[in-house]
Amino acid sequence: MKIGFAGWGLEAQSAFRFYGDEHRYVIANEKPRPDFPVSENVEIFSLSETRKPGLVGNVSDLSYLNHFETCDMVIYQPSIAKNLEKHFLPEDEFWGKAKTIQHIFFEKCPTKNIIGVTGTKGKGTTTTLIAKMLEAAGKRVHVGGNIGLPVLDLLPQISADDWVVLELSSFQLYKFPYSPRIAVHLMMMPEHIEEWHKTMEDYVQSKRNIFLHQKEEDFAIFYPKNSFSSENVRFSKGKHIPYTEEPGAYIDSDGFLTISGLKVCRKSEFALLGEHNIQNICAATTAFWQAFQDQDAVKKVAISFSGLEHRLEFVKEINGVKFYDDSFGTTPDTAIVAMDSFSQPKIMIVGGHDKGNPMEQMASRLSKEDVKKVIFIGSIGKKLYELAISAGLDQSKATIKDDGNSWTMEEIIAEARESSSNGDIVLLSTGCASFGIFQNYKDRGNQFKQAVLSAS
Repeated sequence: MKIGFAGWGLEAQSAFRFYGDEHRYVIANEKPRPDFPVSENVEIFSLSETRKPGLVGNVSDLSYLNHFETCDMVIYQPSIAKNLEKHFLPEDEFWGKAKTIQHIFFEKCPTKNIIGVTGTKGKGTTTTLIAKMLEAAGKRVHVGGNIGLPVLDLLPQISADDWVVLELSSFQLYKFPYSPRIAVHLMMMPEHIEEWHKTMEDYVQSKRNIFLHQKEEDFAIFYPKNSFSSENVRFSKGKHIPYTEEPGAYIDSDGFLTISGLKVCRKSEFALLGEHNIQNICAATTAFWQAFQDQDAVKKVAISFSGLEHRLEFVKEINGVKFYDDSFGTTPDTAIVAMDSFSQPKIMIVGGHDKGNPMEQMASRLSKEDVKKVIFIGSIGKKLYELAISAGLDQSKATIKDDGNSWTMEEIIAEARESSSNGDIVLLSTGCASFGIFQNYKDRGNQFKQAVLSAS
């Protein structure tokens, strides 16, 4: 068989491992990469033009996609779907042989015990909470999708009685024809609009696919206080169960995490910080409860799991100042949530690559009294600075460079330390994508942690 790869990211590489050396391959990628396989069975095509910062799938020259005619199957990176739609007409025979690794996984997975989680923020945390609850209940669990391993790396290890928990992005769900047995739709807000989805409706429709193909015996978990989640759940044929209110998990008037009339544990015992994580715990508990009603498993995880890397992650305390890495927060709303998670005076590090999100509410939040200092970085730094000043931020509390992309992380940390004193919080929660200064949010968070940990 001859297999084509449109894009050469982690998912395509997992498919290459999955199918093995006995096939022939064509790899078409936007730019050259040092990790292309070297083999006489592999043809490689890429562009020489420099790709502008931002999401994969934004080049204008699509000639690198001209090489799949002789392929029996084409596996494409989800993020490249828009390029493919520009290049191939809807009736083109290409679409009859094109799929993602998610398609292959749902076709071949030996267990139907699949829980999927989507939304704008909280996916990774909720996915991990569900997996840990299943493990605490004694189940064999596999975690993948947009977190952990690509799903084809998991597939050979899965047995019929195992459980799979998948974090599913809007890219992975875009026009996806399968839905998991238990689907969790968290809150939604605008993200990747203009850069990828072009419209909010396109983004909402992508998320909808987590429900759209469910059967009557399936479960649809949704957030009733979010209009997008509540709208999308109407497309599920399964049982609709809200979280943060009955019959799902919620916080009762006595401050207990409660489900099915059982008081599991006090909210004050949760290891996770922030109101948004209370929602995530309620969502995870509701999803887990449809599989197993194990109160002890829920409590064990709720009081012990303190979060994922780069999500309000405590890094170090220096001279009474605590440093937190929230680099995963790449939208204005997540930066606001992060600020609201702490009552202490805050030195904020904000800005980065402009994803087209409205920044006014974030700018207004930066002007509040509990924000002691704001360090503006990235290509959007000046725009965000001007919005914050207009919203009432005192200029003496702001630091900005003419070229926001010229900051180094060492300079950022030095500026933050100079502005801080005992009892303050230094919070990297930029509200923006990382492109321009950093490779991605992980690189940004890792550089932040390295700079903080090396300080004394």
